[in-house]
Amino acid sequence: MCLAVPAIVVQIHDDNIATVEIGNVTMEASVMLVEDVKPGDYLLIHAGFAIEKIDSEEAQKTISLLEEIKNLDEMKGLSE
Repeated sequence: MCLAVPAIVVQIHDDNIATVEIGNVTMEASVMLVEDVKPGDYLLIHAGFAIEKIDSEEAQKTISLLEEIKNLDEMKGLSE
């Protein structure tokens, strides 16, 4: 299964690379597949590449769902 996660753009570099934040993790991702990326934009990141720009509302919904999954997984681990 493949999963793309939302990230916020912190900085754009000259070589089609952006510094992005995913939760508490800062990483670099290629933005060569997405046009007109700027700091503050939300992107879907998959395997180190931005594949789509999304609005902040959609990003927050996805982040919330991922947090729910994480919390459910942690609760499951406590009950075993």
